[in-house]
Amino acid sequence: MNIQRKHLFFPDKEGNEKIGYAPDAKLRLRIRYDKTKVINFNVGYRVELAKWITEAQRCKAGTSHGSKKVSASEINKEIQRLETIAETVFKQFETNNYMPTVNEFRDEFNLACGRKIEALEAKTFFSVFDEFVRTAGYTNEWTKATFTKFASIENHLRTFNSKLDLETLTESDLQNFVGYMHSIEMRNTTIAKNVAFVKWFLRWTFGKGYYTGNLHLTWKPKFKGTDGNQKEVIFLSWNELMRLYNYEVPESKQYLERVRDVFCFTCFTSLRYSDVAKLSRSDVKPTHISIVTQKTTDSLKIELNKYSLAILDKYKDVPFPNNKVLPVISNVRMNIYLKELGQLAGLNDPQRIVYFKGSQRVEEVYPKYELLTTHCGRRTFIVNSLYLGIPAEVIMRWTGHSDFKAMKPYVKIVDELKEQEMNKFNEK
Repeated sequence: MNIQRKHLFFPDKEGNEKIGYAPDAKLRLRIRYDKTKVINFNVGYRVELAKWITEAQRCKAGTSHGSKKVSASEINKEIQRLETIAETVFKQFETNNYMPTVNEFRDEFNLACGRKIEALEAKTFFSVFDEFVRTAGYTNEWTKATFTKFASIENHLRTFNSKLDLETLTESDLQNFVGYMHSIEMRNTTIAKNVAFVKWFLRWTFGKGYYTGNLHLTWKPKFKGTDGNQKEVIFLSWNELMRLYNYEVPESKQYLERVRDVFCFTCFTSLRYSDVAKLSRSDVKPTHISIVTQKTTDSLKIELNKYSLAILDKYKDVPFPNNKVLPVISNVRMNIYLKELGQLAGLNDPQRIVYFKGSQRVEEVYPKYELLTTHCGRRTFIVNSLYLGIPAEVIMRWTGHSDFKAMKPYVKIVDELKEQEMNKFNEK
């Protein structure tokens, strides 16, 4: 569901009790959504009308307001905070595919703001879980995908036991939840991630005083196949990357040309899909890219090489919406087209995938093109950079990795590749 909405911050001159000319007024937020639903909130400040920028919905920089001489920066910061909270609340309703009533939205918004609401319901396991999602979502600026993950976890918890209680929660309850996830054929890697999210929730509830137990500290389940060194890393070798980069897309499938170019750009820059999707012309300098990443908010400088420069040059005169640099389509569609493109380009080498469901080891073999996703571009960059002899410390400055632990699986791959190359001498 996509909820259409608009918000407006404005000095409410009509609500000013002063007679005649009113130099200041209460600042209010008006949210209109679903065409007919309107809610007004008091921001908590008075602003002087002559120092208010209507178009920007902000106070003029460097000004002060009201009898208390509150700075513009303080008021503008609160405006930004309320904007972010409103978007977070809307995302939560969208994720649950639910159109809230005015009262429901008002209560959720006030809760997220830390304001009291009337007739607050008694806290249950799932009402606290919803509060956690709202609060953590706002604090950490979750994407819609992250809200979707937690909505899925909540659905699994409700299906497992709709009567879960924080006061009586035991390790047996949590172990039985793991058993439930095994029963619906989840992979161990997925279960381990869900367990980590549940423990995050319990740490948060403990900090809030809603939960007095210590399972977030003592419960440490182990799952086969979740060691980071065992994960399968799907990437393109340098020869495979060059084959894709130079592949001539058939006239009947020209939509794949842009997919190829965007994917190869990630292979030559290490950018995630989310970052290349929002890359604007102002981010691109003559010799490098300067961005703040979407996922981790790291500020990165990534030097451009001849391959990434050639792709940028190809589209330099092509206008895209919002001044974007490249023709990026949705992640879902791009993943579908990547598999089609990989098959056409002959990326058929068998790729073994090993994973565990409980104690059962599952091994499957696919042609590589069936496993291609946008994230393979970043992995391709890292593996080939290591293989070319670029120090891991330098690569981490491009990728934004802060922990060498994340690089270990890639180093292991390169060591195995070099061993295979050396063994060729023994075949002569």
